[in-house]
Amino acid sequence: MTKLLVYLKDYKKETILGPLFKLLEASFELFVPLVMASLIDVGIAGQDRNYIYRMCAVLIVLALVGLVCAVTAQYFAAKAAVGFAAKLRHALFSHIETLSFTEMDTIGTSTMITRMTSDINQVQSGVNLVIRLFLRSPFIVFGAMVMAFTVDVKAALVFVVTIPLLSIVVFAIILVSIPMFQRVQGALDRILCHTRENLSGVRVIRAFNKEEEEMEAFEESNGRLMNLQLLVGRVSALMNPLTYIIINAAIIAVIWIGGKRVYSGSITQGEVVALVSYMSQILVELIKLANLIINVTKSAACGKRIEELLEVRSSITDPAADGQEPARSEVPTAAPHPSSAPSPSAAGAASPRPQSAPSPAVAFSHVCMAYAGAPEEALTDLDFTVERGQTIGIIGGTGSGKSTLVNLIPRFYDVTKGTVYVDGRDVREYPLDELRQKIGVVMQESVLFAGSIADNLRWGNPDATEEEMWNALETAQAAEVVRGKRGGLSFMIEQGGKNLSGGQRQRLSIARAVVKDPEILILDDSASALDFATDAKLRAALRGLHGEKTIFIVSQRTSSIRSADRILVLDDGKAVGIGRHDELLAECAVYREIYESQFKKENRKGGAADGRA
Repeated sequence: MTKLLVYLKDYKKETILGPLFKLLEASFELFVPLVMASLIDVGIAGQDRNYIYRMCAVLIVLALVGLVCAVTAQYFAAKAAVGFAAKLRHALFSHIETLSFTEMDTIGTSTMITRMTSDINQVQSGVNLVIRLFLRSPFIVFGAMVMAFTVDVKAALVFVVTIPLLSIVVFAIILVSIPMFQRVQGALDRILCHTRENLSGVRVIRAFNKEEEEMEAFEESNGRLMNLQLLVGRVSALMNPLTYIIINAAIIAVIWIGGKRVYSGSITQGEVVALVSYMSQILVELIKLANLIINVTKSAACGKRIEELLEVRSSITDPAADGQEPARSEVPTAAPHPSSAPSPSAAGAASPRPQSAPSPAVAFSHVCMAYAGAPEEALTDLDFTVERGQTIGIIGGTGSGKSTLVNLIPRFYDVTKGTVYVDGRDVREYPLDELRQKIGVVMQESVLFAGSIADNLRWGNPDATEEEMWNALETAQAAEVVRGKRGGLSFMIEQGGKNLSGGQRQRLSIARAVVKDPEILILDDSASALDFATDAKLRAALRGLHGEKTIFIVSQRTSSIRSADRILVLDDGKAVGIGRHDELLAECAVYREIYESQFKKENRKGGAADGRA
C-alpha cells in the first residue's frame, strides 16, 4: 500500500491541510467538557444566569467553528482521495496496456477488472478516511486522557488502564482481518470471472440449455464468497461490542471513583461530568477508529493486490524504452529448409538467395513457442521465408498453432527458441511502435468500439481521408453495408458492435486494417462469417491493393487460401507442408484430408480451377 502513496504527491497541500483542520476541530471539541464543568460548577451552582448564557454562547461558537473546520477538512480529504484514485486508475490502466498477451493470459481479465474498479474504489475510501480520521481519533483519545489528568489525577488513572486494553482489542482484530479480506477479494475475482464468462457466452449457454447448471455454479461461487464475507464480518463485528464493554466499564469506574472524590471534597460535580464526557468522547472516537481500521484493513488488502499487478513486468521488452538503438541481426542470406515439412515443394522454397538479394518480408528461423505454464510447445521448429508482395495461406486443424504463428510477427508473444525476422531484422530489436506500424492485424474475434464507423476506421490511421476510408470499405466488401446505414460513416456503432451482424463486424474490422495501409496484413480467420461469394470478392480485392503488401491469411477453408502464392500446412504446431494448392493436394496428406472434408473427391480437379476466383 505504501508504494501507492506516490500518486498522492500532487495533493500534498490537501493531505496536510485536511488533517490539520481535523485536529483544529478536535481541539475545540476537547474544550467542551471544561466549559460544561465550569457552567455546572459556577453558573448552575451559583444560579448565575448571565454566566450560563455566556457559557452557552461559547459552546455555540465552539460548535460552529468545529463545523467549519470539519467541512473544510472533508473538502480537502475528498479532493485528495478522488484525485489519488484517478491517478492510480490511470497508472494501472496504462500499465495493463504495456503487458503482453502472456501476462494477460496468466493474470486473467476478471482479476484486472476487479482491481481497476472495486479495489481502487476501496483504496479511495480508505485514503479519504485516513486523511480525516487517522490523526483525529488518536488525538481525541490521548487528548481526552491528558485533559482528564488536568481535572483529577486519581480518577484519570482509569484512562491509563482503558486505552491500552482498547488498543489490544483493536489491533488483534486487525491482524486477524487482513488475510481474510484478501481472500474475500480473491473470491470476488472468481465471481466476476464467472459472470463475465456467462455474459460473453450467453448465446452458447442458451443454445445448449445450460442455464440451470450455470446458475448452480454461480450460486456455489457466490455462496463461498458470502461465507467468507460472513466470517470476516463476524470478526470485524466484535470490534464495537468489545470496545463498548470496556468503555462502559471505564465510565462506571470513573463515576464510582469520581463520586467518592466529590464526597471527600477533592473534586466538584462539574469535574465528574467533564471526566464522563471525556470518557464518552473516547468511546465515540474509538468506534470511529474501529470503523476506520476495518476500512483501512480492506483498503490495505486491495492496495496490496493493486501493487502486485503494478509490479508485473511484461515479458516483451521494448528496445525503445532503453533509449538506445539495439544492434541489428540480419536474417540469414539463405533461407533454411522447413525441416518439419516433408513435401518436396517445401525444399524449393528454401533455395539459396544471392547475397545482394533484398531481405524477405518475413522469415521464421527454427522458431519454437510455448505458452506460459504449458507443458508442451505450441509451435515446433518452424523454418520458412515470405517474400515481399506474396500472399501466404496458413491452414491446419483446430489447435495446430495457426493463430500462434501470426501472433509472433507483431510480437504479441515472443518465441521461446529461434528468431522471427521482419524486413531482415529480428522483431525483438524493433521498437514496438515501429514494428507494429508496419503490420495490420485482423483478429479472429472482431472487436469494434463504441463510436462512429469513421472513428473505428481511423484507429490505424488517424489522418485517413474520407476517400481512403471508402476505398478500404470497398476492398473489405463493406461499402454497401455502410451506405445502407443511416448517416453512412457517421453511423454510431454500439459497444462491441452489437448493433451489427457478425459478417458486418468482420468486414469493418478488415477495412480498419486496410485503412492503415500496412506493409504486412494479417487476416487471422477473419472471414469465417462471410459467405463464399463475398470471401472470393474480398480475396480478389486484397490482391489488387497497391504496393508490395505481404498478406497472411489464416483460414479453416481451403477455398479461402487455395489461390495464395504459398500455403503453409500446420499439424500439432509443426509445418507438414508448404507450397501451392495443387502441389499440396498431390503431396501433403494433411492438406488433402482437410480439402476432401470440404469438397467431394470426384470434384477435386474441377474444384481446384473453380476456387481461384
